[in-house]
This record gives sequence, structure tokens and C-alpha cells, in this order.
Amino acid sequence: MTVILNSKEIKECVKLDQNLIPIIENAFINLSQGKVKMPPILRLDIEKYHGESDVKAAYIEGLDSYAIKVASGFFNNPKIGIPSSNGLMVLLDSKTGVIKSVLLDKGYLTDVRTAIAGAIAAKYLSNPESSIVGIIGAGIQAKMQLESIMLVRKIKTAYVWSRNFEKTQTFVENIKIKLGIDIIRCETPQETLNLSDIVITTTPSKIPIIKSDWLKKGLHITAMGSDAEQKNELDPNIIKECDVYVPDNQSQTSILGELNHAIKAGIISTDSKYNDLGKVIIDSNLGRKNIDDITVADLTGTGVQDTAIARHTFSLSQKKKLGVQLD
Repeated sequence: MTVILNSKEIKECVKLDQNLIPIIENAFINLSQGKVKMPPILRLDIEKYHGESDVKAAYIEGLDSYAIKVASGFFNNPKIGIPSSNGLMVLLDSKTGVIKSVLLDKGYLTDVRTAIAGAIAAKYLSNPESSIVGIIGAGIQAKMQLESIMLVRKIKTAYVWSRNFEKTQTFVENIKIKLGIDIIRCETPQETLNLSDIVITTTPSKIPIIKSDWLKKGLHITAMGSDAEQKNELDPNIIKECDVYVPDNQSQTSILGELNHAIKAGIISTDSKYNDLGKVIIDSNLGRKNIDDITVADLTGTGVQDTAIARHTFSLSQKKKLGVQLD
């Protein structure tokens, strides 16, 4: 029996809240402990339409199901009034390969698990008293990263910059009402960084936005836009100059993430080893050492996050008796 879940039912089960933090933390822990089978990402670029589709998957040792996900990002879509992200997840039985559920989430679960990963990175790497966040970008992930960081830090003010003035203004006006905090548009990315304790980059930029000579003591940066070889939000020198660099999965970030560009530039050796996010969750001493440390989290998005959130969604849907069952 296969259960088909539509996006409305999925959103009824899964909210961007505290309940998801331990679920995604456990996924990262399993990954760091070698308990996950996770193949390389399959990606198809549709350059003509500024789009891409990715396939990610992961099996966590001992669990009765695993997920395969197809996710698309078409970054011109907002110009025609539709979201940039889309996709679905398929949950399969670990023993038989039988499809247990098809989750027609339209990219929602990917957006949520990505936002929660950002919150986890800030939880373990930013200074606990951080109250000012800077957001680079003004799309759906910028909104969700801002919402999610408020789950782990008492944010009082957010500064936002993106290349599109009107989009940034609309972002500020809409989310200010929802979150009830001060949200201010910045003129430049440097201004955003200078004013913030935490900076989150959420763009598909192919040219570094954050420069290394802007770094300041105590800053935490979460870079989550560089999930393909050509994408690059941070000056590669930042990886060398920061005090603590933490990848979600180094085998991925060395190919797709900000680390990839530092390696290509000859700034970082291919032999360099870093503690991934799962190890920092297990032992916070591997992360920030003091208030002045500059920390960087490099998030490329992992299949294990998809398996974790797909399993969680399916479990909740079963309890709520949602979905259509097909033989």
C-alpha cells in the first residue's frame, strides 16, 4: 500500500518549529558517525531558464525506510509569480524497496529542513547572546532562515540586503508584521555584515558577496546558497581566515560548497580535515571556543536531512490518517 500525500496535508503535519530541531540534529549525528549510506548528488542544470534539478538520497542504518528526493530551483520563477523551488520525496521500505509514500510537497520539506539546518548551525556556532542577524537575499529561504533562527536565538533586529530593491522592500514589510521584530533594509552587503552578529547567505550567486576583509571578531556566518559547483557566496579566503569552519558534509562541500572554491583557489589543501556539523552537535567544544571566534557553517544540503524529514512527515500523516492509499 502506497500513501500519496499532497502539499496541504504535508503542511498540516510539518511546521517550522522546535520539534524539527532534534530530528535534523540526529540526522547529522548519524551522518558524522558513519551510519548513513548517501550517494553523490545527481544534478541537472537548465541554464537557459536559470534552473536546476537535484536528486538526493540517504539510508540511515537500522531504519525501516529511506527517502529519494527530486528538488528543483528555477530562480527566474518569482518574476512570473511562482515559487523558485519545487519537488517531491519518495519514501521506500528499507527491506523491500516498496514505495511506502509519495510526498508531493512542492519543495516545502526541502525548504523547511534547510532552514532548520541553519538554525542548528547558529545554535552551536554563534555566540549565545547574539541578537542581530543579517540576511543576504530576499527569497523564500531568506524568510525561512530568519524564522528558524528565532527558534535558537533571541533576535531583536534583522538587517536584509539583496540585489533587487523592490523585492527587498516587500520582504521587509511583509515579514516585519509576521515576526514582530525590527527589520531594516541595507544598502550594501558590507553594511549588513557590519551591523550583524550572525549573517546568513541565501542566494544562488556565482560571484562572492561577502569579502574576507569585512570579517569582524565574534561573527558567525551560515552560507547555504552554494549547493552547486558554480555557486559561490563567500570570498574563498574566509575559509582560511575564520577560526572555525564547519561543513554539513565535507565530501560535499569540497565539491559543491564554499570549501570547493577555497580548494580550487589553492587556499585550502585537499588534505585538510574539518569537523562536520554532526560532530559539533555531539561535542560543542569542537565548535566556537570563545566570544571572539569567527565561525563559518557551509551548508550544501544532505540526503540524510531529506530521509529524516520524510520519515517524520509520513509518521505524523499516519497518526492523522491523511493521504490517499493506492494498491
